[in-house]
Amino acid sequence: MNVRDSEHFVAQLKDEYDLCDDASQADLVLINTCSVREKPVQKLFSEIGALNKIMKPSSKLGVCGCTASHLGKDIIKRAPYVDFVLGARNVSKIKQAINTSKFVSVDINHDETEFAFNDYRPNPYKSYINIMVGCDKKCTYCIVPHTRGQELSVPFSLIFNEAQKASQAGVKELFLLGQNVNNYGKHFSNPHEKMNFSALLMRLSQIEGIERIRFTSPHPLHMDDEFLEIFSQNSKICKSIHMPLQSGSNAILKAMKRGYTKEWFLDRAQKLKKLCGDNLSISTDIIVGFPGESQSDFNDTMDVLNEVRFEQVFSFKYSPRPHTLAATMDNQIPANIASERLTRLQARHNEILDEITNSLENNVLKVYFEELRNDGFVGGRSDNNFAVQVKGSEELLGQILNVKITQAKRMLLNGELV
Repeated sequence: MNVRDSEHFVAQLKDEYDLCDDASQADLVLINTCSVREKPVQKLFSEIGALNKIMKPSSKLGVCGCTASHLGKDIIKRAPYVDFVLGARNVSKIKQAINTSKFVSVDINHDETEFAFNDYRPNPYKSYINIMVGCDKKCTYCIVPHTRGQELSVPFSLIFNEAQKASQAGVKELFLLGQNVNNYGKHFSNPHEKMNFSALLMRLSQIEGIERIRFTSPHPLHMDDEFLEIFSQNSKICKSIHMPLQSGSNAILKAMKRGYTKEWFLDRAQKLKKLCGDNLSISTDIIVGFPGESQSDFNDTMDVLNEVRFEQVFSFKYSPRPHTLAATMDNQIPANIASERLTRLQARHNEILDEITNSLENNVLKVYFEELRNDGFVGGRSDNNFAVQVKGSEELLGQILNVKITQAKRMLLNGELV
């Protein structure tokens, strides 16, 4: 989402500014921030200070994104050389921000769902498309509703037009973005054509030239049978899905206010595996050390890890965030215990991942090539989202080709065209 927001900034400014690689030569520097965890917030002020030392006196520095929404004018109080602060729901105000001294706009209810951003796509082979903004969930650990506001869906007409433009420009893969994409269509800011996420996927898959559709993140709670059937049956929908588990313990899931149980999550994962077969890959998010997490609760998480065998796991120690209920809960877990659990979880997942990737050797995967790499390699992603590279040159870019896997590493598969 931050990548797409940054693309929107560039799109709105491309008639007045050119991109450059050297902050010391830039007339404008934007820092687009995250606040899901504490560490990026800490890094922000270090980065601001470092930039202030090298930037030209006439240059402008703006802080944007979720930490901007969270801290607002306090950023300028702490770092007076920051020229403006622009929250995550205020991207369309970038020109006003640049032209207004000490501009601060962090309204999390500002509605940009009907704003038609200018077109900018740094990757000619893939197009990120926001289909919704904000989040109405009440997860007790999450700051996102306080930085990105209430959930609103983007009208289908805008999504379709953006996807069609991308296709006409030669893009073959759409990547749909939203906090809970499979809740699409529940809330619009104005009356619009009603459709759910499953229908949206079907409509977009009919666009000529589009051969792949990915999305993130669906919420396990909204993975109904209709969605699972369309996901598995539509050949244009990539068979890679992100299912944020967070915890395998029903007690912790309840304390997190996730809205589903361990049993529901496993049922959805098992049905997907049955419908899609061996081609499916599932990624997830896991938080360890949530307040009150017992050893038994953690063991439940390990049980789900072992049963689902996720191809990718984004795992973190619980990080207390402002404005969240979990930050005020009793039974905060000591850091050393949380660290030990995280180490154990990650070690076990590495074992699983090694087993999965080793089993891919000599298999043939369909790979969409989209980047040149060092030493004469061209890289891309398989339908089920494994990173693959082969020897080749730029004529492979933009093509979907069969690749036989010759060497499997944990984070990268080497192969040859067949």
